[in-house]
Amino acid sequence: MKKPDRYIAGMTWGWTGVRGTWGNNEAEKSMKLMKQRLNVNWTAITFAALQEHPQATEISYWEAPTVTDEEVVWAIRQAKSMGLKVVLKPVVNVRNGTWRAHINFFDMDVPCEPKWSEWFAAYEAFILHYARMAEETGCELFCIGCEMVQTDRREMEWRKLISEVRNVYSGPITYNCDKYQEDHVRWWDAVDIISSSGYYPIDTWEEQLDRIEEVVNRHGKPFFFMEAGVPSRTGSEQLPNDWGLQGPPDEEAQKRYYETMFESCDRREWMGGFMLWDWPPRLYDLSEASVNNDYCMYGKKAETVIAQYYTRKISD
Repeated sequence: MKKPDRYIAGMTWGWTGVRGTWGNNEAEKSMKLMKQRLNVNWTAITFAALQEHPQATEISYWEAPTVTDEEVVWAIRQAKSMGLKVVLKPVVNVRNGTWRAHINFFDMDVPCEPKWSEWFAAYEAFILHYARMAEETGCELFCIGCEMVQTDRREMEWRKLISEVRNVYSGPITYNCDKYQEDHVRWWDAVDIISSSGYYPIDTWEEQLDRIEEVVNRHGKPFFFMEAGVPSRTGSEQLPNDWGLQGPPDEEAQKRYYETMFESCDRREWMGGFMLWDWPPRLYDLSEASVNNDYCMYGKKAETVIAQYYTRKISD
């Protein structure tokens, strides 16, 4: 098994990439505070483009609310000016609110029905647009997809997409599979780094890491968590992926989760790091940290845990 050349002490920045929220003073301040307060060495510049519904076959990445190309280039250059390595991570979302994991079509083409071939043609155009941008701006890593569970079985289409990306982007490629899917993707050999979303209940980390370790050993590829984190909300440590879970703010729950996750992952030699979730382009006021119950850890107890952990891992 391999590790990335340098430990990925990273944070996701900018989600969901709403046009007009990047490239301004607030966004610049947000990114600088992320670097200063967490001691990150990587960031994922992450944004979403929309398709209308799960069976739509057009992805309108050129339209609002998606950030403009100029905003994306600004974010990449801003991160690099602070000495951060960048993974560019364009994501497709569904305008009607359906989670992208449910984008799906008939496995066999049927007349008058939307088809996988139509959707992948649109997705390929979307991904190649940003792969070219990643090449032009010198991004150190490119992520070709995020949590596309129902698409994962379309091995031939993913392999073709990866081949097309390599024609325009010379750096390493990863795919961010969803939680519990690490051992279901059959085309890991085609990417350079395996990554996944590590939203596991606080008391299941060891068993999940055992399962992931088998995948890492089988493929001999570097691995890191492209997403991982938990809201500062009562009960979220058991359902860290449920951003809509109702509950009062709970900084201790978030802090315990990070301590447990880091402790478990520290025992695995193959663990290449984290791109934690997430740091918005516009931060809440520091005085509001105690009443904020979202994923961002700005001004919360978990912030210190992350900063200390990253500082140690980078210096190891």
